[in-house]
Amino acid sequence: MTDWWWLDLLLAIAGGLVLLWLALIIALAIAGPRGPLLREALRLLPDLLRLLKRLTADPDLPRGVRVRLVLLFAYLALPFDLVPDFIPVLGYADDAIIVALVLRSVVRRAGIEAVRAHWPGTEDGFEVLCRLAGLPTR
Repeated sequence: MTDWWWLDLLLAIAGGLVLLWLALIIALAIAGPRGPLLREALRLLPDLLRLLKRLTADPDLPRGVRVRLVLLFAYLALPFDLVPDFIPVLGYADDAIIVALVLRSVVRRAGIEAVRAHWPGTEDGFEVLCRLAGLPTR
């Protein structure tokens, strides 16, 4: 039996990775926007992506903000998702939830003025953006 210790180790590692993945899915479900706000976030996704691209290119923003944005774009470019698309609701919403979470962090660090200066969408869209980032709308 001692010759199979590596199999036990491999199974323990695989089990730990599955538990970590499940914990990430639960964290996304808890931390992400829900209901109408999630639908609005999905509708705003093109404007959000343009905003994030503009913020990434702004040399006046702190390097940490730009690094977060580059990592977000790298995640969005991956051919696979954290949550597969066949999982109801979260499967299609995981990208929007991750964008919203990174956006909260970026807005809190860079300031609302920088975000407003780069916002390509409408004023109504900016109010939704503020709700997503947990900021006052006015």
